Amino acid sequence: ISICRDLPNIEVITFSVNGISDLEPLHQCQNLSELYLRKNNITSLDELFYLKTLPRLRVLWLAENPCCGPDPHHYRMTVLRNLPSLQKLDNQAVTEEELSQALVDGVEITAPPARRNVENGWSECTASSAAGSTTEPESELLSCSLDETNKTQEELDMKLVPRDKYSFSPQETDCSHKKRNNVLNAILLLMKELDVEGLEIIQQTVTRRLQAFQKKELQEE
Repeated sequence: ISICRDLPNIEVITFSVNGISDLEPLHQCQNLSELYLRKNNITSLDELFYLKTLPRLRVLWLAENPCCGPDPHHYRMTVLRNLPSLQKLDNQAVTEEELSQALVDGVEITAPPARRNVENGWSECTASSAAGSTTEPESELLSCSLDETNKTQEELDMKLVPRDKYSFSPQETDCSHKKRNNVLNAILLLMKELDVEGLEIIQQTVTRRLQAFQKKELQEE
């Protein structure tokens, strides 16, 4: 997510299901108002240190990350103590009573987390593959990615991606499988934020892109 360092004016970010563990690149997004980080690899609530500098952040979805821990109350109180301007956390409205209680039960985060040895996202995935990790079989990774993509498409009332749509060669890594489907998933999620005019622009862009591919295929034939 290092690209966020170059997007200081972005207002809504949807990064759910992307293997993210480091939120440092977000601290410069001063106009960010909504941040969706469900189902990532954020292991420590210390990552909230990078969000404390975002004055307009009102919506945060952090559920289903390791940092949530076994105690939902402690997790929610700690998030609200450090981000008292939130109006909604994990799709649940924040109350004045919770903000007051967070001052008692929450833990204040005053320092950034320890620096990792690997980058987030696909770099981390590549490093894992290079080390010979076999925690998730390739077929399971692809199945998980397609499930998430189809879940998003169901929400948007779109045609689901058939499981035999893509045929991958043995040389392709599980990272490429996961990246391809997560990119699609991210695009579909961001489409929810667009109005009619925005969707028309997307439609025109996709049409031109498809025409370019078709032209290239004809030239190759």
